[in-house]
Order: sequence, then structure tokens, then C-alpha cells
Amino acid sequence: MDDRTPDAIAAPATPLLRQRSVQLFVGARMAMAFSMQMQHVAIAWSVYALTGDPLSLGLIGLVEFLPSVLFILVTGGVADRLDRRKVGVVSAAAQAFASVCLLYAAASASPNLALIYAIVFFLGTARSFAQPALAALLPGIVEVADFPRAVAMTTSSLQVAMIAGPAAGGLLMAWSAPALFALAAALNAAAALMIAFIKARQGRGEAEKETGFKSLLAGFSYVRANRLLLGVISLDLFAVLFGGVTALLPIYARDILDAGPVGLGLLRSGPAMGAIVVGLILARFPLRRNVGAIMLASVAAFGAATILFALSTKMPLSVAAMIALGGFDMVSMVIRFTMVQLGTPDAMRGRVNAINYVFIGASNQLGDFESSVVASFAGAKGAAVIGGVGTLLVVALWAWRFPELRRADRLE
Repeated sequence: MDDRTPDAIAAPATPLLRQRSVQLFVGARMAMAFSMQMQHVAIAWSVYALTGDPLSLGLIGLVEFLPSVLFILVTGGVADRLDRRKVGVVSAAAQAFASVCLLYAAASASPNLALIYAIVFFLGTARSFAQPALAALLPGIVEVADFPRAVAMTTSSLQVAMIAGPAAGGLLMAWSAPALFALAAALNAAAALMIAFIKARQGRGEAEKETGFKSLLAGFSYVRANRLLLGVISLDLFAVLFGGVTALLPIYARDILDAGPVGLGLLRSGPAMGAIVVGLILARFPLRRNVGAIMLASVAAFGAATILFALSTKMPLSVAAMIALGGFDMVSMVIRFTMVQLGTPDAMRGRVNAINYVFIGASNQLGDFESSVVASFAGAKGAAVIGGVGTLLVVALWAWRFPELRRADRLE
């Protein structure tokens, strides 16, 4: 039961941003997100320019996602057994180093495709350690009663970087690719410094009795036994696996909408525009009831927005569809992240978050690969339409197979 009054639930989120550790956490996540989004634009544009092959764009996502699967038992265990702040610092510093390597590749007279993929793999490895540690760190920064609001506030703040990042990436890519990667390296280095000064009630997971391989598998056992968490996490995996269109954006920007790299940046910024508006609304007015049904409806609307984008041939409508897509995704994202964090004991938050990150990565990165493969024989429009329809079918199936999700009432 939630014993807070309605006025307390609807209280403004501003006081959270007055806490120094929250400021540092938000600032670090924004810096890393800005860097990531800029680099995604630059890497995708460079690879497509080198190959002209839609499949090569999907391989970027696949290479970036692979480390999170290969090291899943390690990344979660590290987040639970070591100081999560130190893990975040090292991971951010590693991403800064990767940006320097991309700078070198961009400055080369003849860019090497294999080298670019190798650097992307290293970036994916660094992020696979950073994400579980930082996600598990947030509950130790804010009070449990403020956590749903903190999730919405932090995520919407992060979206600011995700709006500006792709747009800045498109502009900088048109001017100077080395300058883009130099800025990315500086942002990741700044993130490492900010994480180092965060103060949390608990910097690492609580001690537990289980050790060895059984301990590493505890996160899988917990998620499998909790059907609500399993339904929430797997819904995102399969819905976005089919509905993601990010890998197709360079094709839309260049071949369908004739918008160039600047248009590509705007299209990539669209989802973040919708997400930040919805996130700010949820930070002010948190979801209180019927959260399971709301999540299913928002994912279905995500699929519908994907179909609208697929059929559009006008830049304004395409951007509007991407904005709507991001807004609906934000609703499901806040519900999922809050349920995962509050429904998991601190002792295994790192391992459960590692699983969650793999599921998210599978939906995003493998979704990019899937849409690229389908686009190679059905065209970009065909791939996007098939993906949107697939998302709608997934929602219907999950509503049937996971009644616990359909009946979920509160986030707490």
C-alpha cells in the first residue's frame, strides 16, 4: 500500500535536483548519453558511407550488444561486489579512451571498417559494466518514496542530452568528424569525475551467503521466479526487437526523405523530444494505478507510431511520428525501470540490472540488426511496417501470457 497522500505524490520533483549527489548523477548520465548519441550518428553515417549496405548498419548494433551477453555473469557480479561508483568511473574513462580511438580512425586518410567495428565492441564492453552499476546506484542516492519520481526526472533529464546529442552529431559530422569524437572523449572524462564524487547510502551490494557460480546465476533465478518482472523485462525485449527503426534512419534520411546528415540528427532526436515531455509530466504527476495496463497500452501505441513513421514520406510527419514513438516508450521505460529497482533486493540489483541491460540491448541492438536484415530484402519501408505490426502482436501475446502484468496496479 502507498500511504502517502495525493498531495505528497504530486509534489514537484525540483527538490531532488538540489541534492548534490543527484546533480552529479544526472550530470554524468547526461554527459555519457550526449557522447553516445553523437557517436552513434557519426559511426552510422561513416559506416554507411563506406559500404552503402543496410546490413552493415545492423552489424554496428550487433557488435555493440555482443559484450553485454558475453560478460553478463561478470558485469552484474562486479556491480554487486565492488563499489558501484568506482565501476562507473572506470567504465566512463574507458569510453573516453574509445572516443580517442574513434578520433584516430576518423582522422585517417582511409578509414578502416574493421577498426571501427573493433572500437564499437570496446565501447559496448565499457557500457556493459557501466549500466548495471549506475542503475543499481540510484536507489542509494534517493529515498524509496521518491524513487518513481526520481526515475522519471533522471530519465527525462537524460533525454535532454539525447535530443541535443544526435542534432549536434549531425552538425559536427558535417563540419569535422575528429572534432565530434574529441568532444565525446571530453564528455566521458567529465562523467568519470562526476561519478567519483557521488555520495550514496550504499556504494555496493549487501553481503550475501551464496558465492561462486551459484551467486552469479542468482539474478537469473530471481527474474525467472518473479513472473511480473519477467513479463515487464521481456515485453520490452520483443516489442522493440520488432519495432525499432533506428538502424533504418540513415536510409530514410538519405534515400527517402532526402534530409542529409542534419535530417538524420533530427530524426534521431525525435524520440528524445517526446520522451522528455512525457518524462517531465510523469515527474510531476507519477503513475499511481493500473500501471500494467498503461504499460501494455503505451507499447501498443509505440507500434502504431512505428507504422506511421514507416509510411511517411514527409520530413515533418516523420519527425512527429518519432516524437510520438519516444513519448510512448518513455511511459513503459519508467514503469519497467521502477518495477525492476524496487522489486529487487539491493544484494542482487547489479545482477538483475545486468540481465535487464541485456534485454534492453537485445531489443535495441538486435532490433537494429533485425530491421537491417529485413530491409535488405523487403526495403526500409517494408521492414519498418513489419516491425510495427510485430510489436502489436507481441503486446497482444504478452497481455494473454502474463496476466500478472496486465493486472499490476501500483509501482511500489
